[in-house]
Amino acid sequence: MWQPAASGERSPWYVIALRVVAVTIALAFLGVFCYFAFRLTLTPVDDNGQAGGNTDPGDSLRFYLNRPSGDAALQIGGNLALLAPLGVLLPIVWVSLRGPIRLALVAGMCSLAIETVQGTVVMGRAFDVDDVILNVVGVVLAYLLLGRRLSKSIRGG
Repeated sequence: MWQPAASGERSPWYVIALRVVAVTIALAFLGVFCYFAFRLTLTPVDDNGQAGGNTDPGDSLRFYLNRPSGDAALQIGGNLALLAPLGVLLPIVWVSLRGPIRLALVAGMCSLAIETVQGTVVMGRAFDVDDVILNVVGVVLAYLLLGRRLSKSIRGG
C-alpha cells in the first residue's frame, strides 16, 4: 500500500494523501521536539560554579564512568537520547537525509550549535565535546534501529 507505484504508473490518490498526512505529523513532532530540546538544553541552571568546559574527547566520558552507575547512566543515556528523535523524524520529513552519514553531519551541526550556545551564553552550562559525540551516536542509532525502516515504509523507496 505504501510502496511507490511501478515505473510509469501513478500512486493512488489515497497513498499520496496518507503520505502527506504522515509527513505533516512528523513535521509537527519535529517542531515540538525542537522546542523541548532547546528548552531543556538552553535553560540556565544553578551549578554552584562547577560548570567546566571540555574540549578533549573522552574526558567527560571517563568522569561519568567513574561516578555511581545511576549518575553515569543518566548522563550518558541522556546525551544519547537527547537528539535521537532526529534520527527518526528527519528521514521521514526529508528523504534526502536518509543515511547515517548525512544524519551524523546534521546531528553534529545541531549538537555543536547547542553546545556552543551553552558554553558562551547560558549561565551554569558549559561546552562539552563528549556531549556532541554522544548526541551524534544517539541520532545514528535511532536511525539504524527505527528511522530507516519507518522512513522507507512511509515515504517509499
